[in-house]
Amino acid sequence: MSTRTELTTVEAVREGRSWLFTATDAHGTDDEVILVPCEDGVEAWVNRCTHEAQRLDRGMGVAMRDGELICPKHGSTFDSCSGHCDNGDAAHTTLVGVDVSVEDGTVYLTDDGYAFVHEGGIEDDDGWGDDDGPSSTSHLSF
Repeated sequence: MSTRTELTTVEAVREGRSWLFTATDAHGTDDEVILVPCEDGVEAWVNRCTHEAQRLDRGMGVAMRDGELICPKHGSTFDSCSGHCDNGDAAHTTLVGVDVSVEDGTVYLTDDGYAFVHEGGIEDDDGWGDDDGPSSTSHLSF
């Protein structure tokens, strides 16, 4: 059985629309992961649009509408439960998933490919740009 790390509660994810944390992948690279509400609890996705390496959650929560995550750069939307995008520049792609489980309202990281580092985003120079926002002039915010 894989190890699991307690992250947060389903209630906290629902109240905040998302919950951001940093994890180290199997190659020793830190990556941001977002927990988002889903019909049956929560899902976890690497915090990166599939079209360009743009953060979906820039530290203020993920912009969401009707159960879909919205990329702040080009407006592509991803189903919060499946990670699939069927529109915009990211059409026909799926977000990279991270395994989590829920037990008694608590969310656990259960993906053997990731180790929890801390709540919140990567605080060092993360390659996202000087202002930690998308490198475009269409900064969507909700």
